[in-house]
Amino acid sequence: MALDRDLQSIQEVRDLVAQAKKAAAQLAEYSQDQLDAIVAEIAEACAQNAERLAKMACEETGFGNWQDKILKNLLGSTVTHQSIKDMKVVGMLREDDRQGIWEIGVPVGVVAALIPSTNPTSTVMYKTLISLKAGNAIVISPHPGAKKCIWETVRLIQETARRAGAPEGAVGCISLTTVQATDALLKNRDVSLILATGGEAMVRAAYSSGNPALGVGPGNGPSFIDQSADIPLAIKHIFDSKTFDNGTICASEQSIVTLSCIAQQVEQQAKAQGGYFLDEEQSQKVSRLLLRANGTMNPQIVGKRAREIAEMAGVSVPDGTRVLLSRQTTVSRQNPYAREKLCPVLGYYVRDSWKEACELCVAILQNEGAGHTMTIHAQDQQVIRAFAGKKPVSRLLVNTPGALGGVGSTTNLAPALTLGCGAVGGSATSDNVTPRHLVNIRRVAFGVRELEEVRGSNPVPETACQDAQVSEKAPPSEAVTRADVEAITRAVLARLGMA
Repeated sequence: MALDRDLQSIQEVRDLVAQAKKAAAQLAEYSQDQLDAIVAEIAEACAQNAERLAKMACEETGFGNWQDKILKNLLGSTVTHQSIKDMKVVGMLREDDRQGIWEIGVPVGVVAALIPSTNPTSTVMYKTLISLKAGNAIVISPHPGAKKCIWETVRLIQETARRAGAPEGAVGCISLTTVQATDALLKNRDVSLILATGGEAMVRAAYSSGNPALGVGPGNGPSFIDQSADIPLAIKHIFDSKTFDNGTICASEQSIVTLSCIAQQVEQQAKAQGGYFLDEEQSQKVSRLLLRANGTMNPQIVGKRAREIAEMAGVSVPDGTRVLLSRQTTVSRQNPYAREKLCPVLGYYVRDSWKEACELCVAILQNEGAGHTMTIHAQDQQVIRAFAGKKPVSRLLVNTPGALGGVGSTTNLAPALTLGCGAVGGSATSDNVTPRHLVNIRRVAFGVRELEEVRGSNPVPETACQDAQVSEKAPPSEAVTRADVEAITRAVLARLGMA
């Protein structure tokens, strides 16, 4: 009897995890040098195929553009490798004989990796490299909408890893993509850690699976333009970010917040650089396209160009329009301009003072995207410090494009496609995730003092000792005999009618 597809997919997951567990046991015996050699060959193979895989991803998903996806693939391969190649994460990491402490990096075991459709091939590359660098096996769960390009990336990695000396099963991938398969992977007891990148529901499922997880929630970063900013450069950075792969990176800006004293200059620069301000009627049309009746964003707008979105909404915009902007005053879950929009659409807010702007940015982040990323454009260090101290984000990016700065391309943050959101965002880390997050640190601690020395520094009061001795020697005030116990038992049974 043939099994149903969902049952077949669950069995496939069990087999993949079992193979990965065996591979992980073997990888745990590899030296850092052996792991590094495997990672280097995989990174090179991915870089050589960056354009081909970028075109596959763009064609299959319909998101973004292949030219920018090439850069994403290079971030997930070459740039990631350059960042981690000299990192020591397994074996003896530190020997502090003076303090009597050794630290040893130990692979966690089997990593389960959820891959989104917005950055499919690049995320596979990045998660595989950091997992193998840390001596772990990895099992990949592809987004159904990007399965072909993900599988082709995995196939390339598997062949390269095998030639480089990795054990069979070190890199696995689900072929029968079902909800049941992903659920089985997340809850499998032999999965040591989950790397969850995707929609909010999927990330929540990872955290509720019972297995340790590092997840990324939605981004909804506002971009504050202060009066001390270089306004033309600020608009350039925001538009470069928002149009990079048509806005599919979650660290990209979702709204502009600026001051009334410079609003005219900001708007002039936005228009000069390809921004189009929607009027009230046009904003309503685009709003209805962005947000579905169930309160979720319309997937049809993800990764589309500004002019495509306008056409879908029945709005006519000039040639050369790069970004759509809508003037807004409110922040709520029902207002799509105050939420994450993975496309070149921005909310536009004006406030009279930077303190009011600061409060508005907090409100936008608390509406959605708390813990993730925001940007600020300013030269005034006092304003930057004030924002840094108050914003519920893990990354405050200064004078740089959000999408590129957040993932470490235009900043010196660790190159990563999994960006932790910290406790405020429901994440176990606020870091850009690296191989260091995929090992356990075993500490060897040598004894450095005796009990007498501990007591010497924390003496027990003499009266307390005397009280304890008296307590130990004092007999109970009334002894209970066997006859007493029997009498009590008979009385209880009689009351219950059992005697």
